Amino acid sequence: MNIYVGNLNYNLSEDELKQAFEEYGEVSSAKIILDKYSGRSKGFGFVEMPNDSEASAAIDGLNDKDFGGRNMRVNQAREKSDDDRRRR
Repeated sequence: MNIYVGNLNYNLSEDELKQAFEEYGEVSSAKIILDKYSGRSKGFGFVEMPNDSEASAAIDGLNDKDFGGRNMRVNQAREKSDDDRRRR
């Protein structure tokens, strides 16, 4: 399952994000989205977990939890729609 993680501390590393989710199960990848010009975090990212029940437990356990001074927003990522693609 692909999980959206928002409201992240801008200084958080991908390893720290991965470790937080590993408490709930196996993590395939953790990616923080960076601004292409400044290289700084945009404050959100994605975590991929192969087991859906572990991923659901992570969503329930981590949503709205303080992590690095900010309450994370955690939910199942949605696929980009055609509307999202047309806005660019």
